[in-house]
Amino acid sequence: MKRLFWAVQAALFYVLTLLAAMLPAPVANRLGSSVGMFLMLLLPKRKAIAVDNISRALPFMKSHPLWTSGERTAGELVKETFRNLGRSLVEVCRLYHGRGEDILGRIELRGAEHFEAASARGKGVVFLTGHCGNWELVALAFWRFFRGRMSVVARRQNNPYLNRMVEKMRSRYDNNIIYKQGALRGILSVLKKGDNIGLLADQAVFPEEGALIDMLGRKAWASKAPVIIAHKTGAAFLPSFIHREGDRFVITINPPHVFGSDQSEDGIREEVQALSRYVEDFVVSHPTQWYWVHRRWKRAGESTQ
Repeated sequence: MKRLFWAVQAALFYVLTLLAAMLPAPVANRLGSSVGMFLMLLLPKRKAIAVDNISRALPFMKSHPLWTSGERTAGELVKETFRNLGRSLVEVCRLYHGRGEDILGRIELRGAEHFEAASARGKGVVFLTGHCGNWELVALAFWRFFRGRMSVVARRQNNPYLNRMVEKMRSRYDNNIIYKQGALRGILSVLKKGDNIGLLADQAVFPEEGALIDMLGRKAWASKAPVIIAHKTGAAFLPSFIHREGDRFVITINPPHVFGSDQSEDGIREEVQALSRYVEDFVVSHPTQWYWVHRRWKRAGESTQ
């Protein structure tokens, strides 16, 4: 019965994505905002999480030197967050069906020299990012700019049919997928060959997997894996993010993070905190372009959201 439900779910998703992909690009772009507003109504629990997360983070963000969003309220930021999520969903639909050349053509790349210098070292490159902007585009645009392959660390979808659809879309743009369960071996193998990894490092983890850090003024658990990988491989870690500027996208590749030599628990925690600051700075600068609907601060000793 479950497999039948999964098959129906995947078929429905396929039809809806095909309809979105067949629309003219200007219409699809306008549709995305409406899809986001519909999702906000359809997913009241996710909306409540976003409202709570943003409300708690606002005092910290407004006192941050990178804040440029004035006196916008949590409600206003939540609405624009869902609009951006809707736009991203429609864009991914178009890319899945091979109709995304106009999307990829609207991407501007800044900081390519940092990747070229890091790649020349031959120890592999990790693009450290988060659920920012339309994060799928970072990996999908990689071949377009560098004619190379990126292996992306991702969670396997519970629905195997949906999972195959996502795999198809990513492989269309010459990406490889490393699934989170047992990912370390795959990551080390890719880096050993001097190749590239895309790593989303902004979600809550279990305490045994992470370090307790400060994130947007609150305690949060963050993964220790990036720091462990850096010490094991010597790979370059390039904090890289994508954001919207009007109808265009900007991918910014920052200079490599410089890791210290302290591999004690305190040293690792300090590095995890430093890596998290890159995401934090992005969120403050682009507060409606982050995945606020995630329970980022769970298990960190605060009341349940």
